[in-house]
Amino acid sequence: MEIKIYQSLLIEIKVRIRSAQIRAALSANAEMIMLYWDIGKLIHEQQIEQGWGATVTSRLANDIKNELPEVKGFSERNLKFMVQFYKGYDFDDVIGKQAVSQLQENTDKEPDFRKQLVSQIPWGHNILLMQKIREKNIRLWYAEQTIVNGWSRDILGLMIKNNLHLRHGETINNFSKTLPDPESDLVRETLKDPYIFDFITLTQAFTERELETELVKHVEKFLLELGAGFAFVGRQYKLTVSDQDFYLDLLFYHLKMRCFIVIDLKKGDFKPEYAGKMNFYCSAVDELIRYEEDKPTIGLILCQTKDKVVAEYALRDMNKPIGISEFELTRSLPKDLRSSLPTIEEIENELKSRED
Repeated sequence: MEIKIYQSLLIEIKVRIRSAQIRAALSANAEMIMLYWDIGKLIHEQQIEQGWGATVTSRLANDIKNELPEVKGFSERNLKFMVQFYKGYDFDDVIGKQAVSQLQENTDKEPDFRKQLVSQIPWGHNILLMQKIREKNIRLWYAEQTIVNGWSRDILGLMIKNNLHLRHGETINNFSKTLPDPESDLVRETLKDPYIFDFITLTQAFTERELETELVKHVEKFLLELGAGFAFVGRQYKLTVSDQDFYLDLLFYHLKMRCFIVIDLKKGDFKPEYAGKMNFYCSAVDELIRYEEDKPTIGLILCQTKDKVVAEYALRDMNKPIGISEFELTRSLPKDLRSSLPTIEEIENELKSRED
């Protein structure tokens, strides 16, 4: 027996078994999710028709437990979630049109498409979305991102907490002028503004090199914040141009977009000269390390603050695809909330008055 042929056969069989297992798991999950939706619909319709209150779920939970003791997942709490699930996703309505139209061109299949989205993610994810997000179109957006990125429930919760939907595709860029459609849209949707680096601890007087070191030290969390598809290539990556050495702060390769991404970290406000420097970096990467089948290199300038008008002017005549985003080390409190909080002095005075 030829060993190499046998090994190839074994690998192929294992791949097919795993693929079938994944399809079976997804199919079983979808069936369960739609069962929950149907049960939620039945309970809600009877509550309306018979005038039953919320206590019916308690009675149903007890009866199901007694008559089907081997069946799990039908507690009073879960039954209430099923009713909420049905009310939140009435697949016969058109409330979710805005979210779905952003995800597909054929809006005639909106109900089926929404059903497909929520049935492909686990029940725990759906519960989290119902608990944390009121707007249906935003819930659907996170459901779609969960499927694309393979988020766990904890990661989904983190993305919701950091308001990812408000940051997606918000970077200032020149992609529409430097990249063809639909590639430009894909790049724009891949990047975000701002990026949240609350997993690192730095004093206010940090240097760009210190920030770079901390991001690499926590590279897994850094990659999570960057998004799916980013592969870390190197830090202070050296390029030699005309006998001169230049060093890229951070170099990545994006597996889905099939291109290198250069990230330049800048402390403080954005300055127009940063765009010219990044344009040079992208040209050098394209010439020196980019493979023939790779797409054009993309530059991403991360700074603490930026003037939108200045940033747009800086990119106007650049011929390389460049984005400009801000980064935050901590999520800031809104100004109106911050102003309503007591100062340290006020707290100390209050405590002192109580002691007196």
